[in-house]
Amino acid sequence: MKTHPAFDIVIVGGGLAGGLAAVALARAGFRCAVVDATDPAAMREAAFDGRTTAISYASARVFKRLGLWDVVAGEAEPICDILVTDGRAKSRFDQGAVSSFALHFDSAELEDGTPLGWIVENRFLRNAIMDAIEREENIDLFAPAKRAGASFGDGAADITLADGGVLKGALIIAADGRFSSLRAEAAIKTNEWRYKQTGIVVTVAHERPHEGVAQEFFLPSGPFAILPMTENRASLVWTEREDAAPAYLALDDDAFRREIENRFGSYLGPLSLAGPRWSYPLAFTLAQSFIAPRLALIGDAAHAIHPIAGQGYNLGVKDIAALVDVLTEARGLGLDIGAMTVLQNYQRWRRFDSATLALGTDLLNRLFSNDFPPLRFARDIGMGAVGKIAPLRKFFMRHAGADLGSLPSLMAREI
Repeated sequence: MKTHPAFDIVIVGGGLAGGLAAVALARAGFRCAVVDATDPAAMREAAFDGRTTAISYASARVFKRLGLWDVVAGEAEPICDILVTDGRAKSRFDQGAVSSFALHFDSAELEDGTPLGWIVENRFLRNAIMDAIEREENIDLFAPAKRAGASFGDGAADITLADGGVLKGALIIAADGRFSSLRAEAAIKTNEWRYKQTGIVVTVAHERPHEGVAQEFFLPSGPFAILPMTENRASLVWTEREDAAPAYLALDDDAFRREIENRFGSYLGPLSLAGPRWSYPLAFTLAQSFIAPRLALIGDAAHAIHPIAGQGYNLGVKDIAALVDVLTEARGLGLDIGAMTVLQNYQRWRRFDSATLALGTDLLNRLFSNDFPPLRFARDIGMGAVGKIAPLRKFFMRHAGADLGSLPSLMAREI
């Protein structure tokens, strides 16, 4: 059996959530181990993950305070406007084309004029986090390394690796995704269901500038999002019925591009595919508890939601920032950071907020993923009403920016 030094915290999962948690906790003075089954060199390859992530402006504060934002800023495209329409894409420059029932969120309405968020390719976020992990003296990375088991005792918890090594810590953090094996081993139940929808993600290049406008419009099969990227590109998140998606994914590039154009419209000019296609089944997962003895769940291990509002990763960032505050305060008081009395503070802070947003996105998807005329009329009236009431617009913009409620110190507004 290989012996390793004792850690304060062992994080299982070194992706965008687990990696960021390690950096944040290490900067707060905690000695961390990160365990991931994937070779770090493979995670850095461009082909590993061709998707993008929407970073809310409150989440961007976390990256800035950890010294990571300067690394990705050049690859982050600001979202200056968001247009939401019940139909195909519109142009904010063609006033005749924008329905009175459309919603327009303008970043200029925010107090400090900050963008509503940024779209960043996952590979740039991943590389920035991994570089920080490699530089951080308070982090030991075990990868590629498979986890063979876990045990949770009164005074500490152990993670046993497949090579026989044992990592001991006062707390284990599960950042091992929607199908978290740690969550299952801790007998934490989940509320979950499938949406019978598939998410199709692809990057396209276009002739005309997008001007930082993100669009989301609704079709009977589900939302179709056009997210601005750098260099006259856009990331498309296309929600399709799961029984129809395989046929679209099987099309050749030219036929697939034409299907995109049918939904996209012509407001950005001719399109071309600028990356591979990605697809994944859409589902809802919410852990009934975010904690167990000496275990805390973050990110998709705690909640995996529909991408309709682009808030999945931002929920995880808030988990991380809240956990840093809870554990830092406990350590300052001389408390055991893995004790249930400490972890319950994290649970109270995060589970209700996460459940509210998760169920809200579920309701939005069910409301808009249909073409029932009376319901469509009612939702269009609602969108029009929100669009005409400035305080409501600002509330929804702050909600999209993850800037509501009790904010952890890493996410707090500048004083």
